[in-house]
Amino acid sequence: MQQELKEAPRRAVMAAVQLPNVSDTEFDASLTELRELAKTLGFVVVQCFVQKRGGFDTTGYLGVGKRQEIRDYVTAAPRLEADEGIPLTAPESSEIDMIFVDHEISPSQARNLELETGCEVMDRTMVILEIFHRNARSRAAKAQVEIARLGYMAPRLREAAKLAGPQGRQRSGMGGRGAGESHTELDRRKIRDRIAELQLEIVAMEAERKTQRARRQGRQSLAGVALVGYTNAGKSTLMRALTGSEVLVANKLFATLDTTVRTLYPESVPRVLVSDTVGFIKNLPHGLVASFKSTLDEALDASLLLHVIDASDPGFERQREVTDAVLAEIGADEVPRLRIFNKIDHVGDADAQAAHTAALQAQYPDCIVMSARRPEDVARLHKRIVAFFQQDLIEAQVHLPWSAQQLRKELYAQCEVLDEQGDETGALFRVRGEPEAIERLQALAGGATAASPADE
Repeated sequence: MQQELKEAPRRAVMAAVQLPNVSDTEFDASLTELRELAKTLGFVVVQCFVQKRGGFDTTGYLGVGKRQEIRDYVTAAPRLEADEGIPLTAPESSEIDMIFVDHEISPSQARNLELETGCEVMDRTMVILEIFHRNARSRAAKAQVEIARLGYMAPRLREAAKLAGPQGRQRSGMGGRGAGESHTELDRRKIRDRIAELQLEIVAMEAERKTQRARRQGRQSLAGVALVGYTNAGKSTLMRALTGSEVLVANKLFATLDTTVRTLYPESVPRVLVSDTVGFIKNLPHGLVASFKSTLDEALDASLLLHVIDASDPGFERQREVTDAVLAEIGADEVPRLRIFNKIDHVGDADAQAAHTAALQAQYPDCIVMSARRPEDVARLHKRIVAFFQQDLIEAQVHLPWSAQQLRKELYAQCEVLDEQGDETGALFRVRGEPEAIERLQALAGGATAASPADE
């Protein structure tokens, strides 16, 4: 039997400058995050080059000596060995394919770094944009990603043209180009036109989404819960556990870009919709926050936010701060919030988990510490969600005459029936539900009582 071949991961190194105002803990967390971003793109990081400086080198980000050190490493990169006994398709390869820079750098800095090290360079912003580009599925998400990518490219065209030489110089107008208009100016104009076109498309799609949402809410009394939090905190796994639905679950950053909406299961009164949203990340490019605002609209429309935090991550406090900051930026910081510390099962043995749980509950008294993979934990969270939406419910009686029994289905859909008794005039229900829904049902039932035989 022929042994299955495993595709060799592309290899990369990371480069980062630690500025004086950045602590070692924050710096290490940022590097770990960049490593995970690289993994999402299909790279394995084999080496990291760091340098403490008062500021970035204007020529090539890192100092001359550090750039030479990277060049020496890239030239003599060690061989990547096969893992787990599965041969790689190219085990003899020793090439470094990429240098990931843990900051946003200028085109000239990137180009000089490439020339001096002999390796392609991607800065942090471009890495995130590329991940979003690969994972966007819906029409809205694709349009938002394209706007962000074009916005990233536009201010860099002038400097990139300098590096391109004659290609960026002015030429006489031909083929739709104005007299004396350079390739760069033409490209920038095309980018502006394309961004304007995409923005109009997003406005149209947003209007369509609002119409669909209004129709959905008009048909039934619905409550909304939005899962928010750092990317890879386990939101999609929790979404699947709460709704019994099949949604994408992957151990990588930004596995979810498109909002997914499902009904809380088992269903409750009122019926609750649960939505999963794109994850947040440290130093998320501002253009992406703006472009993805419509992706996060479910958080703005929700009655309750479930802020999912990876309890097993030593840097969870930083992740919490990032999420809080982004929610404030999009105007969702006033929505009621329940903190969910997920992945507690990834924290050592039972004693370690108990100690960590106690510490989290002491710091955040109203939080829930759980694992989305434990049914009993999910059931506890389900109960907490239902209790939140039932806190304003009232108990009342609704009398359905026998001529209005067609309302029975709607009554059961919108209210929790506590008791039912029948007599010669109809059925008397004792129910718990939202005041508006009960008043509406009582009015419909009363109208049906006064109806004439012809109307029946």
